[in-house]
Amino acid sequence: MSVDPRTPCLVGVAQQTVRPAAGPAPEPLASWEQVARAAAADAGAPAALESLDGVSIVYCQSWQYDDPVARLAEALGNDPKQRTYSGIGGTVPLALLADAARAIGAGDSDSVLLVSAEALATKRSLKRGGERPAWSHRHPQPPPFPFEQMPVATEIAHEVFQAWETFPLFDVARRAARGVSLAAEAAERGAMFAAMTRVAAANPHAWWPEQRTADELVTPTPDNRYVGWPYTKRTVSVMDVDMAAAVLVMSTAEADRLGVPADRRIYLRGYAYAEDPWTVAAHPALDGSPAMAAAAAAALDQAGVGVDDLAAFDLYSCFASSVRFGCDALGLDLADPRGLTVTGGLPYAGGPASAYALHSVASMVDVLRRVGDAHGLVTGVGMHMTKHAYAVLSTQPGAPAPAADLTAPLPAPRPVADTHEGEAAVAAYTVAHARDGGAESGLLILDLPDGARAYARVRDPDLLADAESRELVGESVKVTTDGRTNSASW
Repeated sequence: MSVDPRTPCLVGVAQQTVRPAAGPAPEPLASWEQVARAAAADAGAPAALESLDGVSIVYCQSWQYDDPVARLAEALGNDPKQRTYSGIGGTVPLALLADAARAIGAGDSDSVLLVSAEALATKRSLKRGGERPAWSHRHPQPPPFPFEQMPVATEIAHEVFQAWETFPLFDVARRAARGVSLAAEAAERGAMFAAMTRVAAANPHAWWPEQRTADELVTPTPDNRYVGWPYTKRTVSVMDVDMAAAVLVMSTAEADRLGVPADRRIYLRGYAYAEDPWTVAAHPALDGSPAMAAAAAAALDQAGVGVDDLAAFDLYSCFASSVRFGCDALGLDLADPRGLTVTGGLPYAGGPASAYALHSVASMVDVLRRVGDAHGLVTGVGMHMTKHAYAVLSTQPGAPAPAADLTAPLPAPRPVADTHEGEAAVAAYTVAHARDGGAESGLLILDLPDGARAYARVRDPDLLADAESRELVGESVKVTTDGRTNSASW
């Protein structure tokens, strides 16, 4: 069939994982170059790096270079006109891919390289030995961490910062809304993640290529402590990894010029992005994501396919709630025989800061090439279940470029009060555990009588034990405040 010469296609992918036994990892700059060259070789077009129009790098948490894109371009012997160093979040790689496809489709670029690398495991190992990385081109005045939005005052007051403490809130709310028992939720979560470990065990790039049973994953032990209850350590994303990835995107005309075989080309058929509220307690539906549903529907509609047409999925799996919400948005069963990941997921394949989705795109390209005549869906989740990106990849060409980000009207956020005194109902809760495994602090989201929400902390050991033993959602609690922080008891 005839393909528009401006149609963007993914032509080369590469991944690199340096596990602890083979470490230390190269510095990120060296890894960027290595995977870039490997991706060009994967396309059968090593000369492609000489004529790149754009280079996009996913924010590197391991090391702050003075000019990341310029340093990589120099290493590749290239001078790209479009240079991007991203912000943070699990949706970043998919947004960069969509931006590259749009630029190519519009005729502003012929080829764009997307790369990422983290060496957080090596950095952590050096720190344990009292050393620091001796890597190159360090920024003389490293800029602050690029938060898009700072937490609101009440989240700062209640220390609502860590994803391992916020994502369980959504799962607890979902569990309660469905009337599922604590034991049944754990069993379901274990089965879902055990299936992911089977994929990770077969993935040569996985950080933990080891198959585990459901019981091994969800049963708390000294080696598998609770992190943010009900999540155990083996069911949360592992960020301190040494991993790198690259994806090479170019126009069909450029792929033809460089002789890229047709069977190496994968097309971005649909892309959509939507946001839920940035403040966790403001989510109108704590047990689901309207933004996910909107982005999923828009991406599939743009691609002209339905869920039944997809051969493979990689649903963002930092925590169980992101996977469950993703399945809910698609009307997908958690035990769908097609599987929910092509990598093994962030807890097992590895979750390198903001870069995981570039690995899932690379793995999906490999899967689609192998299956042939197929479509696959890759998703990303950013911040505290706030940002959602959906990308449909296909062996079949579609429109020259995806349209602008698509969203749908979403429910208004719930108002969030800074303080509260009196009765309130529990809307969601979790219990943070210390490194020794002991329960440390409870975090509650409360429904107030006037329709607003509020946060509260619980530190009484007996109350924490009670919260973990039964369903607390819907219970009435007594709230006191010191004018800044709320405390709850029952």
